[in-house]
Amino acid sequence: MATMDYESEYNTRAWSPGFEAAFERRETASAAYRAHAQNEGRAELNVGYGTSDRQIVDIFHAAKQREPQAVAAFIHGGFWRAQAPALYSNLARGLNAHGVTVAMIGYDLCPQVTLATIVDEVRQACLFLWRRWHKRMLVIGHSAGGHLTACMVATDWKALAPDAPADLAPIGCAVSGVFELEPVLATSVNNDLRLSAEDAKRLSPILWPVAPGRLLDVVVGGAESPEFQRQSRTMAQAWRQSEAETRFEAVPGANHFTVIEPLAEPDSAMVRRLSELSGRVTNPVA
Repeated sequence: MATMDYESEYNTRAWSPGFEAAFERRETASAAYRAHAQNEGRAELNVGYGTSDRQIVDIFHAAKQREPQAVAAFIHGGFWRAQAPALYSNLARGLNAHGVTVAMIGYDLCPQVTLATIVDEVRQACLFLWRRWHKRMLVIGHSAGGHLTACMVATDWKALAPDAPADLAPIGCAVSGVFELEPVLATSVNNDLRLSAEDAKRLSPILWPVAPGRLLDVVVGGAESPEFQRQSRTMAQAWRQSEAETRFEAVPGANHFTVIEPLAEPDSAMVRRLSELSGRVTNPVA
């Protein structure tokens, strides 16, 4: 039996013809949406939740009032070692049009910090948002952010912070995520992540217990590598066996970078689904 070439399977750019154009489109659209939201008084940029320059959230309100009706947190990708919230600002546009405030979460990157530290930082960002508005949230993440999204949905928040509800982030949408980290050990990505076999097991949310009632949509591009598609399909199956509600979708023709573009479109099927899910995140009585 042939050995899986994980270096190739996780080379997202090689599987995504025209990825440079996708990056350019998103960067240009993000700058335009940031300016538009600022002009309308709906943007709060570089709001610190921690001590480092990367521990920030960019908040895009659905309207000028600062008490949101619904909150979604978006976690960017970059294999835990690249990218920043400002490069994804336009992806707030779709849910903003449906009345959902979107907070884009930043975090420190490997190898400057460990992956375990990144998980903790994103948790602190979610707690920061909870303490500001006391609203539970929908979490959305792409690529590495998909992994972090699953980590947030599986977190027992009450055990982490007595002032938070146990299900602070009860619903998530993980797009093109990596949920089982053992295969990454065999790739050059691990030169920066520096994961041991024990780390990979401990930080793989596919192996985590998840409380009944949590919900995770798992989405992947139909043109992504077989390994990325396996990751998403297996994740949905594994959590369903743990009594979580899961939904798997392979988007026909979409690659690792185009699969998230519908988040910017208010009328896309992805945004309509997420708007419906945000309505299921019931805020607790104060």
